[in-house]
Amino acid sequence: MTQEQVLELFAKYDAYLEGHFRLTSGLHSPHYFQCARVLQYPGAAEKLGRALAGKLGEMAVDCVLSPALGGLIIGHELGRALGRRAIFAERRDGKMTLRRFTLEPGEKLVVVEDVVTTGGSLLETVKMAEAAGARVVGTCALVDRSGAGPPPVPGLVSLVKADVITYEPENCPLCRRGLELVKPGSRNEARG
Repeated sequence: MTQEQVLELFAKYDAYLEGHFRLTSGLHSPHYFQCARVLQYPGAAEKLGRALAGKLGEMAVDCVLSPALGGLIIGHELGRALGRRAIFAERRDGKMTLRRFTLEPGEKLVVVEDVVTTGGSLLETVKMAEAAGARVVGTCALVDRSGAGPPPVPGLVSLVKADVITYEPENCPLCRRGLELVKPGSRNEARG
C-alpha cells in the first residue's frame, strides 16, 4: 500500500480527526490519527498488517511485540502477516512490563506501535524487551507523526510519515482560543 492508499483507508473510516487534541506525549495538536477506528474492521486491520510486513522486507523475526493499548491490534495483524506470535507489554505502576508473556534470551523482535509522535512508548517497550534479553531487530508504526527530520526511533518503518503540527501545552494557540481539549489516547482520560 502507498501512503496515499493508507490515508484513503483512514479517511474512509473517519480515523483522521481535526479539532484540539492532547496526545499521549502531552503535546497538543489540531490533528489526531484514531487508528482504532480503522483497526476495528478486521479486513482493514489485516490489510494494514500485511502492508507493514511488506515494508519490513525479509527481516528475520521470532516475535512481534507491541505496547498496549494502541499497538495491540496492529501487533496482532503484523504477527499474522509474518506468521509469528504477537505479544504485548502493559503499564504497571507507570512502567512498561510483560505481565502475561515471557521472552527468550536472544529472541528476535520487531516492536510495533499504531502512532508515533515522540517515540516514548515505543522506546520504552524496546528498552524493556532488551532488558529481558531479547534482541530488537526492527521498529515500526502505522503512522509516524514525528514531523520533518529523522524519526524519533532509529530505523523506524511506517506506512505514513505525517508532518502534523504539535504544540507544548503552554504555547498552544488552540487553548488560547478556548477550543475544547479532547484526550483520546490510551494513556489519557476519555475526554477532558
